[in-house]
Amino acid sequence: MALQGSLLDQIDDVGLRPLVGAIRRVELTRGAWIDLRPGWLTGADELFSRLSLGGSAGVDWQGERRQMYDREVATPRLLRFYHAHETLPDPVLTQARSALSAHYRGELGEPFTTAGMCLYRDGRDSVAWHGDRIGRSNTHDTMVAIVSIGQPRTFAMRPVGGGASIRHTLGHGDLIVMGGSAQRTWEHAIPKSSKATGPRISIQFRPYDVR
Repeated sequence: MALQGSLLDQIDDVGLRPLVGAIRRVELTRGAWIDLRPGWLTGADELFSRLSLGGSAGVDWQGERRQMYDREVATPRLLRFYHAHETLPDPVLTQARSALSAHYRGELGEPFTTAGMCLYRDGRDSVAWHGDRIGRSNTHDTMVAIVSIGQPRTFAMRPVGGGASIRHTLGHGDLIVMGGSAQRTWEHAIPKSSKATGPRISIQFRPYDVR
């Protein structure tokens, strides 16, 4: 996998920029909203290098197979889910989870506890339209915060049942937070790309019992 680094993030030190005063909220429909914070994580290319190595040096990426109609197929991305009791693979991810928990404490009412990761190796890797509805998010408002590092990719959202979609290009340390009823009333996806596209890692922070 070859990552084309960002000319706007030539910082070796991996860290976090402020959230307060830098987030833009976009109200959607039916009680859903998203927050956007471009370039929240500095040194995003360096963090991508650390996490993408695999094995003891990075994330132990895992493939999955799922039943698709009459055959079993490989999931078009690599995955790793960190439960609340597991140590995250880089200190900055623990810092990010704590910073998000502190910033959204008043609205969310609880901390972010888990971290899911997806590695999209090229434009052929994707995730279909879905909502994170396993657990309490199937019936209650919640939040899912996603940090994107690596090659920017389209992050698409659309209302459940049809309607115009919205699209944001996220990568190189950008943050998006989906809140309110977003997991129940909207869907999100990473579409496939026919263009030559480098690898991307998505880091998803969620509260307990949201998947």
